[in-house]
Amino acid sequence: MKVFDLELHDSHYYIKRNTIVEKIHFDHRTFYAKFERIEEPLTPLLLNQHLNRQYTAAAPLLKEGRTSYLVLEYRGEEYLRFYHLVRQLFRTLHIEAYQVYQGKHKETVQVFIEVKPLSLEEADEALQKISDALKEKLGKKWKTLPSASLPEAYNIITLPYKKFEV
Repeated sequence: MKVFDLELHDSHYYIKRNTIVEKIHFDHRTFYAKFERIEEPLTPLLLNQHLNRQYTAAAPLLKEGRTSYLVLEYRGEEYLRFYHLVRQLFRTLHIEAYQVYQGKHKETVQVFIEVKPLSLEEADEALQKISDALKEKLGKKWKTLPSASLPEAYNIITLPYKKFEV
């Protein structure tokens, strides 16, 4: 499935519902999922409905326990500062293959870092290093995905709405 410049797994997708669709027990915790898994590829029509805000669609980040993207998602008032800090940090870490998008709300910034396929544990470790470096400059208001501390149904990313513009 191609969304903007992203090549996401297309064996299935998720649709956000208004009610809890699944109760997931994982690692001695209970998660209440509002995203329903749909066992078919995302269609261009559904993608357009997502972009027109009729539905909220999400894509899985993991395929057979591996990922091709590391994602940072920030939602807060300092989204421009976050964007500039990420760009500066990535220059110092020599990360060049990344895309920045805007989420459903203006204050939501989604950063997709393209990587060679990594296991969930490798991805979690790489994201922790990036997150620790960001914490030195900005209070923690972002999430990182995929995460080994979340069940597979939570290692999904809401599809972006447009390229991020400053």
